[in-house]
Amino acid sequence: MRDRTPGGRLFDAVNYAILSVVACVCILPFIYVLAVSFTSPEEVARGGLILFPREWSLAAYEYIFSTGTLTNSLLITVYVTVVGTLINLIFTTTMAYPLSRTRLRGRQGVLLGVLITMLFSGGMIPTYFVVSGLGLTNTLWSLMIPSAISAFNLIVLKNFFQQIPSEVEDSAKIDGCNDVEVFFRIALPLSGPAIATFALFYSVDHWNTFFNAVLYLNDSSKWTIQVYLREIVILAQSNIGDSSRLEEMNIQPLTIRMAVVVFATLPIMLVYPFLQKHFVKGVMLGSVKG
Repeated sequence: MRDRTPGGRLFDAVNYAILSVVACVCILPFIYVLAVSFTSPEEVARGGLILFPREWSLAAYEYIFSTGTLTNSLLITVYVTVVGTLINLIFTTTMAYPLSRTRLRGRQGVLLGVLITMLFSGGMIPTYFVVSGLGLTNTLWSLMIPSAISAFNLIVLKNFFQQIPSEVEDSAKIDGCNDVEVFFRIALPLSGPAIATFALFYSVDHWNTFFNAVLYLNDSSKWTIQVYLREIVILAQSNIGDSSRLEEMNIQPLTIRMAVVVFATLPIMLVYPFLQKHFVKGVMLGSVKG
């Protein structure tokens, strides 16, 4: 392999410099949030940009964990994320695979209906009436059933299934497999990267669910972690309810907000490395052709 030309080396150097700047711009906010959450109230009160605490403090996290309802809301969010993601994957895969088979009668009509839902929706109030009419209000099912299928993810996964060679399925049928067995034994194992990618998409959506929880859940004991942490931030900012306790613990509202961001973001970020190797491959394979 011949040496790079001076122009090529200069191009690489400029690319590395630009990417380094972009990486710093993306990483610095996370470092700032993490640093402030562990910084003492006195240092936060002095103001300025904090990238590494000079005076460490866990007061913000002690305040967040001081109530038993945090554990309950965390368990509820984990339950909604796990069960909701399973529901999403089951409905999405079982609908995407038949639609990827050109021999399916009425396939184009169903696809048209799916595409229409990507452009038009009934809106918040009609959706609430539907959820209420089904008796799902004030239940955790209201956070999972209405969003059981994402039309965009369905289309991408359908395109992924279409790329599976028909010869593979024909060989399986020659060996005695029916369509259901082909789906479970051939299609699903070959679509691991795509399924892992959409599992990440769905799990992030469920973990961050907030508006639906506020809209459909009236019982505070069923609140998700995002709703509960919002209440903590509101109390800390407005100095109502626990204002005297904040003064006793000498906590700055800013440190509470940053601790809330860390606590709400960290769990789902820890899951990402296990799915990262499938992430790009899964998305690109399903978006090549329609």
